[in-house]
Amino acid sequence: MDRRSFLGRTLAGAAALALSGLPAGAAEAVSPKKASRGRFPELRLSFQEGIAPGASLQEKLDYMESLGVVGFEPGGAGLSSRVNEIQQALRGRDIKVSAICAGFSGFILAEDPKIKAEFDSTMRDIIAAAGELGSTGVIMVPAFNGQKPCRPHTLETREFLTEQLHELGEYALKCGTSVILEPLNRREAFYLRQVGDAAAICRDSDSAGVKCMGDFWHMQEETSDYAAFMAAGAQYLQHVHVASRGRRIMPGEDGEADNYLGGMRALKEIGYDKYVSFECGTAGDRSVTVPAAVSLLREQWSKA
Repeated sequence: MDRRSFLGRTLAGAAALALSGLPAGAAEAVSPKKASRGRFPELRLSFQEGIAPGASLQEKLDYMESLGVVGFEPGGAGLSSRVNEIQQALRGRDIKVSAICAGFSGFILAEDPKIKAEFDSTMRDIIAAAGELGSTGVIMVPAFNGQKPCRPHTLETREFLTEQLHELGEYALKCGTSVILEPLNRREAFYLRQVGDAAAICRDSDSAGVKCMGDFWHMQEETSDYAAFMAAGAQYLQHVHVASRGRRIMPGEDGEADNYLGGMRALKEIGYDKYVSFECGTAGDRSVTVPAAVSLLREQWSKA
């Protein structure tokens, strides 16, 4: 037996011995899970409204269908007045509403009561409309760096946030949808920067209506895409945004930097069955860069 074989058998034996002493079920929980490739979820791509070329919503949806895109992510501003329009546009199509991208006024951590009241009112209006559309949830950021006056970054603020999110999450559940926390990079929002932190806030909010997401572009804050998504897991991860990893344009336009394999591997392992939605611009011809990006993501999903 050569040295490599000896070490492999020795380590495997030690691991088996260690796991044998765990309580029933614990060994399965800590052991890597192996699934046949056929049991992994499909990649469900979604576009925000500005991604597909087209002069009207119908033209954009036609284009999305031609690429096999199955999710549509509209903005939240004025959504309640668009519910019927969107429902009619999607009738008879294989495209569903994925998440709703923000659109509210004010922010949840505002110190000014009037600004906080604006958030409460407009956010609930969007949540109600999201429920009517069958959306997976409404994306929100607790506070951007430029939003002031803002509650300080303290434990008390975190406790306040979880209390407020509990109420919001319970309201979202009644509407048949959820609230989705989005971590951003530190240049945009210092308060919430990592997917694992967002998942912990979801847990402490103690409402099944509070979820989180990851954005491959903002995830420059993470040491590992794989670990970030695994930290949220299937329980909390509700949405994913994607863009190129340098200039935030179409996946593939930043060349070799646009590698999503680690994150995709985690998504497959947790059985992520929701949407990966494009949130990006383009430096080229949209009729060329968009289908190329779709092809790249499907290729990497297959490899992950």
